[in-house]
Amino acid sequence: MTMLLHLDSSANRSDESVTRRLTALFADRWRSIHGSTEYRYRDLAADPVPPIDTAYCQLGRRSEREGVVPLDLVGALIENDAEADAWALTEPLINEVIASSTILIGAPLYNFSLPAALKTWIDRITFPGALALGDTEVVVITSRGGAYGPGTPREGWDYEVPYLRAYFTNYGVRDDNIRFITAELSLAGLVPHLAHLRGLAERSLAEAVSCVAAGQYAAAQG
Repeated sequence: MTMLLHLDSSANRSDESVTRRLTALFADRWRSIHGSTEYRYRDLAADPVPPIDTAYCQLGRRSEREGVVPLDLVGALIENDAEADAWALTEPLINEVIASSTILIGAPLYNFSLPAALKTWIDRITFPGALALGDTEVVVITSRGGAYGPGTPREGWDYEVPYLRAYFTNYGVRDDNIRFITAELSLAGLVPHLAHLRGLAERSLAEAVSCVAAGQYAAAQG
C-alpha cells in the first residue's frame, strides 16, 4: 500500500515557516501522483503527542520481559487504567507509521537539535519491538537559521540530521532511503548582521524548492 504520513513540527505555524511551506509542496506533489486517499497529516505543534510517562514505561518493560510481545498482543499485558490510556494513545501512532510507505517530516533546527514536539512523537512510537520499517522511505525537510555546512564556523553543530539518520536506520530504513532537504540561513532576511548572506539564503531556499518540485530528493541529502 502507498501511503504518505506528513508530519510538521515547527512551532511557527504561520506562512513564515520554511519547513511547513516545503513539506506542503512535497505533499501536494505526492498527492498529484498518488492521489489523496492514502494521505495522513499530523501537526505535532498544534496537536502535540503527550510525553511518555510511568504507565508507558511499565507496559514497555513488561513487554520486554516477555521477550517483546507482538503489537496485537500488547493489550493483554495491560494491568491498570493508566496503562490502558497510554496504549490507547500509542498504538494508533505506531500503526500509522507502519502503514506508511513514505514518512515526510518537517523539522527546523532548534538549538542545534530537533523540535521537542518531534522528539516526543519519536519517544511515543518507539515502543519495544514495535518498529520494523524495512522499505519505508523517509524524507526530512529541515531549515536552519544559520549555516552549518562544511567550512562554516558552526560545522558539526547540527545534531538533528545525524540523530534522525541514526534513528531511522536503526529501525530498518535503508541509508539510501532516508533523504534530507535543507534550506539554510533562513534568518538572513530578518537579522541585520546576517544581511550580507541574503543572497546565499535565497539560493539555498530556491535549491530546496527545486529539489522538492522535481522529486530530486537525493540531490539535497544532509
